[in-house]
Amino acid sequence: MKRRILFLAPAAGALLLASAHPVSAQVRLRLATTTSVQDSGLMPHLMPHFEKQCRCKVDVIAVGTGQALKLASSGDVDMVVVHAPDLEKEFVDDGHGTGRRTFMVNDFVIIGPPSDPAGIRGMTDAGKALRAIHGQKALFISRGDNSGTHQKELSLWEKTGIRPRGPRYLQIGQGMGAVLTMAEEKSAYTICDRGTFLARSHRLNLQVLCEGDPLLLNYYSAIGVNPERYPDVKADLARRLTDWLCSPEGQSLIGGYTVNGHQLFRPCCEGGE
Repeated sequence: MKRRILFLAPAAGALLLASAHPVSAQVRLRLATTTSVQDSGLMPHLMPHFEKQCRCKVDVIAVGTGQALKLASSGDVDMVVVHAPDLEKEFVDDGHGTGRRTFMVNDFVIIGPPSDPAGIRGMTDAGKALRAIHGQKALFISRGDNSGTHQKELSLWEKTGIRPRGPRYLQIGQGMGAVLTMAEEKSAYTICDRGTFLARSHRLNLQVLCEGDPLLLNYYSAIGVNPERYPDVKADLARRLTDWLCSPEGQSLIGGYTVNGHQLFRPCCEGGE
């Protein structure tokens, strides 16, 4: 017969019954993921479905892609969901990760104030838009945190041949939420994944000014930490989550997730590496 414990819920002051079995007994998967899939609400939307199916708990650690891969390289998490293909391939090639699968895509957009001092509204060429921002000495806010978004931004600047620097280019070393807040306060430009922007747009006066360039596509991949390097990682459970994200159920839930009527991510599951 199970023992039962009475405890007082601090907020409501009501007596509740709880099982004597500790929560820590539940199987837990440590997932380091990008702030974009957490802040957009996608992970809170997906994980309860997977947790119910596998009878486990997914502990989501939302950081930039660079930090997520660093945690994985140290064996501090079981898997990652990230969006920087070059860093992902390096991570796998160096023996840290296994079973990399690309399973969804959205895109980046260049956003800025309605006044649009650089005159980039309606542009579909990201390089041209960045050159205009730089040429007009308009303020640009960069994440500067080695995230997937920061990596994309740097690759776009590199293609323009411009190395942005100086007081009109601010690298703040913070997540997308902080960047959007600062861009709003300073009437500045920045690059953001569309999902995070749409999830927060009702609180912002910023607008999408440049979009549609194929270079702005933003692919997300799931990668398990290599159990040959870190035997204690939950490789089987990580593989199960990856398979589920690529399954008809996972892909349908990804494609069906909307905010204010906007689809934030498109399923695009591919084979593993």
